Amino acid sequence: MTKNLSIGFNSPLVKSQNSLLAAVPGAEFERWATDLEWVDLKLGQVLQEPGVATNYVYFPTTAIVSLLYVLEDGASTEIAVIGHEGVLGVSLLMSGDATPCRAVVQSAGAALRLRASVVQYDFNRSNVVMHLMLRYTEALMAQMTQTAVCNRHHTLDQQLCRWLLLSLDRLRGNDLRMTQELIANMLGVRREGVTTAALKLQRSGLIEYSRGLIHVLDRKGLEARTCECYGVVKKEYNRLLERRIAA
Repeated sequence: MTKNLSIGFNSPLVKSQNSLLAAVPGAEFERWATDLEWVDLKLGQVLQEPGVATNYVYFPTTAIVSLLYVLEDGASTEIAVIGHEGVLGVSLLMSGDATPCRAVVQSAGAALRLRASVVQYDFNRSNVVMHLMLRYTEALMAQMTQTAVCNRHHTLDQQLCRWLLLSLDRLRGNDLRMTQELIANMLGVRREGVTTAALKLQRSGLIEYSRGLIHVLDRKGLEARTCECYGVVKKEYNRLLERRIAA
C-alpha cells in the first residue's frame, strides 16, 4: 500500500529520513517530491528480480534491503545491503530498466519510492545529482567486493559479525528481526552453521537471540570479533559519502 507524500515539497523531515535524499539539492528535490510515495516493505518482500524490468527506485528510511546474486540452480548469496544511507535501483540510472540482482527486504520498515525516470532525468542534467549517485555506486561496489573477499577467506563467525554490524549501521536501534534460516540464505551457508555461530556470540554475551529477534548487547565486542572487512566497507562509505553529504 502506498500513499502520496502530502507534506511540504522540500521538507527537512522528509529529506532527513534518508541520507542520500538529504544531499539532493532543493530544486531537484522539489521535482522529485511531487512523485514520491511512502511504501511499507514487508520482511521477505521481493522488490526486484534479475533481468526483469522495473520502473522504481527505493530510498529506504527504516527498512533494509538485501541485494542477492542468484545462480541458475536457484541458490543465492547476499552481495550488499542497503538502508537509510542509500538507494535501491541506482543501476537503472545508467544501464536501463533491469538489474542483475534480486532485491529482498531483509528488515521490514518504510521507504520512499520514486519513478526511476524522474531520478534519471536529473542524473543526466545535474552534475550534483550525477556525482552523488556515482559516489554512492562506488561505495556500493566496495561493499560488494569486500563481501566476496569475506565469504572466501573468513570464518562464518566473522562473516556473521560483519553482517550484523552492517545491518545495525542501517537501523535505528540494536534490534534486528531475522530468522536463522534467512541469515543462512543471505550468507549462502547452511542453517546449522548459522545456529552454531549465533550460539557462540550469545554465550560470549554479545547478542541475545529469541524467536527471530536478535538483540545486540555488545557492539564493541562484535567489532573486535569481526574481520577487517567491516572496517574497510565503513571507511569507504565515510570517505565517499558522509563528508560530502554533510557539506
